[in-house]
Amino acid sequence: MLVFTRKKDESLIIGTDIEVTILSIGSGNVKVGINAPRNISVHRHEVYEAIKRENLAAAQSQVPKTDIFKNLFKEK
Repeated sequence: MLVFTRKKDESLIIGTDIEVTILSIGSGNVKVGINAPRNISVHRHEVYEAIKRENLAAAQSQVPKTDIFKNLFKEK
């Protein structure tokens, strides 16, 4: 892990197009601003983990056989 020390209003650059800026420093928290291209997802860690869990669950779900769908839409 690379560790940086930054003060309020100081930034760091990731790659060529992501800028992370320290907006404020309070008691027990830091407010961070991130400028990144729209095609790059930025999430809090706990949200990212929830997305991964949901994607894994969806990938492991069973898809019904096609004959079930045929029976549902069969004309009477």
